[in-house]
Amino acid sequence: MNQAIDTNGKSYSRTWLVVLLLVGTFCTVLNQTILTTAFPTLMKSFDVTTSTVQWLTTGFMLVNGIMIPISAWLTSRLNSKVLYESAMIIFLIGTITCYMAPNFGVLLTGRLIQALGVGVTMPLLQTLMLSIFPAASRGTAMGLAGLVIGVAPAIGPTLSGWVIDNYQWRDLFGMIIPIVAIVIIAGFWLMKSVLPTKKSVLDWLSAALSTIGFGSLLYGFSEVGTKGWDDPIVITGLVVGVIFILLFGWRQLTMKEPFLDLRVLKNREFSVSALLSSVSMMAMVGVEMLLPLYLQIVRGDSAFESGLTLLPGALMMGVLSPFTGRIFDRIGAKRLAITGMFLLLAGTIPFAFITKTTPVPYLITLYAVRMAGIAMAMMPTTTAGMNALPLRMMSNGTAVNNTLRQVASSVGTAILISISTNVSKSNTPGKSLLKSDPLSYKSGIFNGILDGYHAAFWAAILFCIVGFIVAFFISGRSPRSMKVSVDEGADKSTTARGEA
Repeated sequence: MNQAIDTNGKSYSRTWLVVLLLVGTFCTVLNQTILTTAFPTLMKSFDVTTSTVQWLTTGFMLVNGIMIPISAWLTSRLNSKVLYESAMIIFLIGTITCYMAPNFGVLLTGRLIQALGVGVTMPLLQTLMLSIFPAASRGTAMGLAGLVIGVAPAIGPTLSGWVIDNYQWRDLFGMIIPIVAIVIIAGFWLMKSVLPTKKSVLDWLSAALSTIGFGSLLYGFSEVGTKGWDDPIVITGLVVGVIFILLFGWRQLTMKEPFLDLRVLKNREFSVSALLSSVSMMAMVGVEMLLPLYLQIVRGDSAFESGLTLLPGALMMGVLSPFTGRIFDRIGAKRLAITGMFLLLAGTIPFAFITKTTPVPYLITLYAVRMAGIAMAMMPTTTAGMNALPLRMMSNGTAVNNTLRQVASSVGTAILISISTNVSKSNTPGKSLLKSDPLSYKSGIFNGILDGYHAAFWAAILFCIVGFIVAFFISGRSPRSMKVSVDEGADKSTTARGEA
């Protein structure tokens, strides 16, 4: 049937609700990477250093990561229509602030406001898609969600480079404002309350522990690339983060009504799928970051050219995600995950042998193969894990899964950057060679940098191998052959609404 039933017993168009969710969330998630190639322009406009301008991304990711665990409580407490509309309005306020920013401080403030909205819309999209579709159709639904969550950040650098080359940096935000405004207005009619809610008081201690813990951990990992593992700030951030996360975990497991129900991790299928998604994210984000650096530093390509190299891979993921979702609905996640991780591994190994003259079409093909593997493995695996949970735990499962992936992204980036930096430094020729043989010194510098990238790519290969092994432990059940675990009460009503 074309219509489903909301929590008020009224029919609504599920198709238009999904379109609204996809368009709105695409705009919000796009902002994760849209400033990547705009940094040099922003540094010149506001007269700030590299370490300062990086906070436009670091701060965004920190607030985003902090909000994801909180989103689970918000989803269970607030009407889903009110929550989505509020998140989009907050995002719009942040975007307008960025567009009108007279100085760097205001621009950074706008980015942090944007992140508050994104930290809610991204997990809410997945929770809604899992809840309004029956188990046998969730693969297709999550394939559409994967199109947004995977493709939007991937096209950010390319879009950013094109806008910077042809227009002003403010247009990066200006082009999004009317689209988000239309989504918000349309949401008053198309967005519906489709998730059951309950009256619960926010546990402020849990919220504080979560904020300090994940905030410190993500900050520590984000600073490794510039400061190194032995820097006091990095060590402090990591140690404080681990301590507060452990305290947060202990409190959740001992509370009658936890802020974030970590008991989802006791479910083996969910835990294995979360592990594979996290490892896949480490492998994906790491190479996604290293390849543009190689193209710009070693080959001398422009930011826009390096972004174009990544674009076919992003499009590959976008094209395949809906199809892999449909395949998952028929055969389950195991064979998809194994095939996908094999492609990811096969597409990553050649990067460990690239040279200064490696043909660009070859690099584009390899990267596209990697993204095809990600499309086959990540969202089907995530959906399989979520299918193993009762419907009442969907928001908690989504929040845990997204938090783990966010941390994995930071960890993977930190590891690969530190390996690349350390190997490059150790293989750099001494300054004495600069005077005696400048050409040899320049060649040695490039070789040292290339050695650093090779070492980092080998680490990415290791991530892929771990993921390939984990893929064999994914459940082989297909959604059509399994009975979804449904609790009494709200869970049954939610299922009825999803199948209506």
